[in-house]
Amino acid sequence: MKKLTLIAAAFVALLTAAQAKLIVVATLPDYGAVARDIGGDKVDVTVMAKPTEDPHFVDAKPSHIVTLNRADVLIEGGAELELGWMPPLLESARNARIAAGTPGRIVASQGVKMLEVPTSFDRAKGDVHSLGNPHFMIDPVSVKIIAAQMADHFSQVDPSSAALYKANLAKFNAKLDIKFAEWQKKLEPFKGAKIVTYHKDFVYLAERFNLDIVEELEPKPGIAPSPAHLAKVIETMKAQSAHVILVQPYQNRKTAETVARQTGATVLDVPQQPGARKDTQTYFDMMDFLVTTLAAGLGAK
Repeated sequence: MKKLTLIAAAFVALLTAAQAKLIVVATLPDYGAVARDIGGDKVDVTVMAKPTEDPHFVDAKPSHIVTLNRADVLIEGGAELELGWMPPLLESARNARIAAGTPGRIVASQGVKMLEVPTSFDRAKGDVHSLGNPHFMIDPVSVKIIAAQMADHFSQVDPSSAALYKANLAKFNAKLDIKFAEWQKKLEPFKGAKIVTYHKDFVYLAERFNLDIVEELEPKPGIAPSPAHLAKVIETMKAQSAHVILVQPYQNRKTAETVARQTGATVLDVPQQPGARKDTQTYFDMMDFLVTTLAAGLGAK
């Protein structure tokens, strides 16, 4: 009987420890990766989107409602990135802990210097976000701001672990400073290099590392490439000596290859989400892969 009592006590202790962790839900893998670094062993992070999914069109599942209902903290990109799939899930989840404006709700775009904020809103211009381009996680400076938000919100929800979150943030920032310097050094030789992207999803990277995006394969954001537009892209690439095309896993690589054959360009597979490629589970791994692949592609021409 005494042995059973001890076993039961141990089980309760383990259960209590597990429950003590913050249940954090991130819409995308990059937010989840940073959350794990900031939260450490005090958080249990679940990511809703697959690393190879288009973040604008994530497959919303009934299981996501259960996940959101149990969450202590929700991390979303904001800037309308998840507008097409998140609102119905949140409404069904009915979780006041992650309601807008609460400590349990982190909107990553808040505090970030947004690029491409339209002066007027017109759907004829394609899938334009009224609050600016939401693909800011490949800018290390923006990520520092977002990591600080996470540490602050985690501390508000879980004050007893505030010192840990603060310490983890300091470690994260120190590592980011070192890696940022490395990434700058790798891309410095290609300052001003002309590149082409499939979608408007690399503007923050180009801005931070002094690259020049001369065209997108999409004529407008979210609009499939047309033959007429691709002909224009090919003409521009030849005229401006653009020899690199960046694509993500969910984009049409065959279209990029068609353009590459006619321009002598190289198609680079550079996903922006940790886990989309082998051995890229952390934010730093993902950025290392992206920068190294880009530098190699630009250096090959």
